[in-house]
Amino acid sequence: MSTDFAPRGVWRIVAAREIAVKLRDRNFLVSTVITIVAIVASLAITGFMSNRTDEIDVAVAGAGADQIVATANDLAASADKKVTFTARPQPDVAAVERRVRDEEVEVGLTPAEPGGWRLIGDSAQNDDAATYLTAAVQQLAVQRNAAAAGLSLAQLGSGGAVTYDLLDRSAIEPGLARIVSFVFAFLFYAASILFGMSIAQSVVEEKQNRIVEILASAIPLRQLLIGKVLGNTVMAFAQLALFVGAGLIGLAATGRGDQVATIAGAAGWFVVFFVVGFLALASLWAVAGALATRTEDLQSTSMPMSMLIMIVLFAGIFLTDTWLVIASYVPLVSIVAMPARLAEGTAAWWEPVVALILMAVGTYGTVLIAEKMYRRSLMQTQGRLTMRQALAVED
Repeated sequence: MSTDFAPRGVWRIVAAREIAVKLRDRNFLVSTVITIVAIVASLAITGFMSNRTDEIDVAVAGAGADQIVATANDLAASADKKVTFTARPQPDVAAVERRVRDEEVEVGLTPAEPGGWRLIGDSAQNDDAATYLTAAVQQLAVQRNAAAAGLSLAQLGSGGAVTYDLLDRSAIEPGLARIVSFVFAFLFYAASILFGMSIAQSVVEEKQNRIVEILASAIPLRQLLIGKVLGNTVMAFAQLALFVGAGLIGLAATGRGDQVATIAGAAGWFVVFFVVGFLALASLWAVAGALATRTEDLQSTSMPMSMLIMIVLFAGIFLTDTWLVIASYVPLVSIVAMPARLAEGTAAWWEPVVALILMAVGTYGTVLIAEKMYRRSLMQTQGRLTMRQALAVED
């Protein structure tokens, strides 16, 4: 069949073939399952570690030390801190120091002259012990002094209470927002490399084995490119949706269900940005395959794509403040930058809409240029081409 009379919808056949090949690829299926398990397992481990109570043994000597340790436990519990202190009574200061030096306990507590108390560590300070045991000593001292003045602790502290109210209760914890941003960047990198290299290898194998010459006689090259791009984009979207869904379910299971809704919103935008941006990336990966004449050439022809993906990855991980805002409007970089800002709660509702429009415009222009390079270089078998050479080839 002549390419002039080939049906315009033949790309659907190519896309269906790309999807079928992926679904029959055992390595792809196994890696997808392993990644989902890894996501759930990592969240489960993180949740377990964050909920695990840190137990600190305190070697104590002197009257009143037990009361200080008990008060420290009360203070830690009121602050919802996962730490408990256990008093280990010792006969004297020397025994306390010996147990600390032998690392039998984390910290020691002994009376100090002319008053107060002394915390003893070995080679590093235990922050939890320093915070809560010190606060306990201070609270008990204030309580004693208040009683001596004929006042209660409540009277002495009257008017000193401070509350901290958040105006935006939907905001995500800063630490969690950074983790979410890193996950977005990693998922972008993994999906782009996995599916992009698959597209490039498929194109160069068809070219190397002369199969493309048979395809070109029956299918317009533009339709062939559209089918490959859309087929792999569908599979990338499906895999990414599974990963994001597994992450949200795992996050809810770790007790952060109150923040899942906000993260889900950022994750939803991430998937949308990725799908639109991947259309451009997939087209460029197809060009990388078309520029090569042998599989060995892919390392060279795909280098610009690998560098571009690394730039987006590092931008998503390291950019902050004004630079992150600027990056969130730059096509391709906005795939990870804008969802990162949404996770942090620093982007207005209209900003992702504007960024997505810019992304769509950039993708459209990239696909047009990529289609021209793909079409002009695919049938060139005399040697490896550069992108500039492919644009210079006559149709």
